This record gives sequence, structure tokens and C-alpha cells, in this order.
Amino acid sequence: MPSPRESARAIFRAALAAADPRRAMRRALQRDGDQLRVQDRVYDLARLRNVFVIGFGKASATMAQAAEEILGDRITRGWVNVKYAHTAPLATGKIHLREAAHPLLDQNALDGTQKILEILDGATENDLVIALVSGGGSALLELPSAGVSLDDLRALTDALLRCGATINEINTLRKHSSQVKGGQLARRARQAQLLALILSDVIGSPLDTIASGPTAPDATTFADALNVIERRGLRGEIPASIVAHIARGARGEIPDTPKTGDPIFARVQNVIIADLTIACDAAVETARQLGYNTRLLSSFIQGEAREFAKFLGAIAREIDASNRPVAKLTCIVCGGETTVTLRGKGKGGRNQEIALAAAIEIAGMPNVVVLSGGTDGTDGPTDAAGAIADGETVARASAMGMDARAYLANNDAYNFFQPMGDLLLTGPTGTNVNDVMVMIVG
Repeated sequence: MPSPRESARAIFRAALAAADPRRAMRRALQRDGDQLRVQDRVYDLARLRNVFVIGFGKASATMAQAAEEILGDRITRGWVNVKYAHTAPLATGKIHLREAAHPLLDQNALDGTQKILEILDGATENDLVIALVSGGGSALLELPSAGVSLDDLRALTDALLRCGATINEINTLRKHSSQVKGGQLARRARQAQLLALILSDVIGSPLDTIASGPTAPDATTFADALNVIERRGLRGEIPASIVAHIARGARGEIPDTPKTGDPIFARVQNVIIADLTIACDAAVETARQLGYNTRLLSSFIQGEAREFAKFLGAIAREIDASNRPVAKLTCIVCGGETTVTLRGKGKGGRNQEIALAAAIEIAGMPNVVVLSGGTDGTDGPTDAAGAIADGETVARASAMGMDARAYLANNDAYNFFQPMGDLLLTGPTGTNVNDVMVMIVG
């Protein structure tokens, strides 16, 4: 059997492989000549004038590769916005990739969104638009509402990340400060058929939340957005232009996002092609093959990263002391997306923070390993997917002159793990289905 550290890495790699976008696209798109079957719907390619491809998200370049492999001879043209360094080689030359920033917006995202809208504006009822949607799409597809600037949206995103807002709260405000989110991209597609192929990075895969739901009905309202502002105390933290716009909407002065039952969705098909469940199931299967008594604890993990780490530590101690709830050798698999409330000025991400906080909780337990990684290969504004820790991590760090608790207090997990060689460095993976956490108790 591989060492616990090697096992944890192998289990994480299996999760990544299961969520590969090209594999997911081939599962979703079944082509037989001019017949393209997607679930229970068949598109007759011979009757279509054009097939356009648009995309936005961290995994959308890899999805575009698969689209070319399956439909390359029928694609008219396309435009895909991707995160910097998340590109992929495209063979046909018909689909243009535009790199842009994530999680904070830049001008490239806005310029690329205008190109996507130009394609939609030219599409007719005889055309099919295929939208490749993945996590990160909220930042990579954007056209601000009237009176709202790029700098305003940047300030909004920064304030939301700093206050520890949930992904649902973030998306509620994004949708109501935008002209493309919350079903508004589908509205812009007009008469064309719209097929959205979605790689989900949101717990439970709600269509209205992934990438801020540009092709799905929106259940949130301007009133909901205003409530988030009040609940999080954001009136003095976000630009006045956004507060004013949302307040106008809450008073009914601006049309809200399209809701369930809007006729625009009659010509829209939204399909989840891969999500966290697939990744976690693969991790569990690999752990069992390696000989571990394995449990999927939950694929709905949310909340503060360091609090989740305390929970993992408590489970590790219970297993070590009593072989409950699972007997050793044990592997616990979790999935989800935690948040970090920034208290310091260090460098890191939620997965690195989980690993650092867990290292403190399992200190002195050399038989325990915790790995936490983002399936997109990037955790926060760093080049690491996450980190790996064990019961000796804190002692090793102390011998190197590092105080684990001080680094955690400063949200500086990256600079803690880097000199120890314990960062999880995968590079951009081409996929994005939330985070996977692996704990081994030997």
C-alpha cells in the first residue's frame, strides 16, 4: 500500500480525472451524422444554418476542445472567455479564446463578453448556440448594468470576498448589477436555440447559481439583493452606484431578471455534464481500491474553512481513539466549497487554510493526513490547488522557525506550506467542480 500521503494524492488525482471536461462532453453529446442527441432532445444539424459556440469559465477552453472534436465540421464560429493560464489548443481556428482575470474582473472579460453578445445578436431561429459554462463564469462573463462601471464591479467583488459572503449571496448581487447574469444571457439570445452545457462548481448544482445562472431562470430579486447589502453591512463598503441601482430595482423602476415561466426558456436546454458528485464518487472508489475503509462524509460542505478543519480534526481523534464511525485504516472523503473571512494580509486560499487549520488540530497524530484541493488547480490568488498536512506538520514547521497559529491568524497558508514542500501543485486542470478533501487515519 502507498504511504498515507501518496494515497491522499492518488485519491485526489482520481477525483480530477473523473471530472475531466472532455470526458464529460463526450458523455453529454451523442452525434450520429447530422443527428445530435443531448439527453432526450435531438438537434438536426442538417436543418441548422449555423452552430455558434460561446463559453465562459475556468474549464471552458477544455470544453471547447471537446466541442471541436464532436462538432468541428459544423461550427460556424465561437468565442470563449477563460481564466489566464487556463487555455487549451484548439484545432479548427473557428473558436477564439480570450484570457481574462478571475476572481476580480478586468477589461478583457468585458471585451470578450461584448464579442459573445455580438454572436448572440446575429443568431436567428435557424441557428443553434452552444454555451460552455463552468465555474469562474461569474467573473469571465460580464456586462455591468447601466451606470455601473468595471471598477464598481471590482469593488463589489472585493467587498463580498472580504466579508465572507456565501456564493449564493455573491451571485444575488452580481445578477442584479449585470446585464447578462441571472437568465439575461438567454434573454439576449432572442430566437436562437440555446444549449447550455454546464460543468458545475456549485454545491447541489442549482442552475441559477452556477456562473450566476446566465441561461437559467433567476429565483432572486432586487429585494433579495438589497437584503444582502443590509445583512452584510455593505452600504458603506460597496459603490454607491450599485446600491442606487439595486434600490431602484427593489422599487420596481427596473425590470427584474427573467423568472421561471418566462417564454424565453422554451428554447433553452440546460444540461449539467459533470459535478462534484462524480469527482467524490471516483475518490471513494480509488480509496477503497487502495485498501481503506472509506466513507463519503458529505459533498455539501460549506462554512468557514478553519471551522471545517476543526470538525475534521475531531473526527480524526474519534477514529484514532475508538475506531468510530469508521475503523482504521480509514479514508474520509468530503466535497464542497468553504469560505475564508480575511483577518490578515497573507497569501493563500480556502483549501490551503483548511490544511493549515487541520494541521493544528491533528498535531501529534503522525498517522493522520489531510489534503484539501480545488479541482480547478488554483486556490485563491495562488498557483497551488491546495495543500497537504499531517500530524507532524506543526512540529516540522516549528523546527523551521514557523508558528502555525501565527500563519493561520494572518491567512498566510501559502507561505507556510511552500518552504515545507507541501503545496498541492497540479497546474490548471481544465476542470472545476468545487473542492475535494481527503483525510486518512492510519
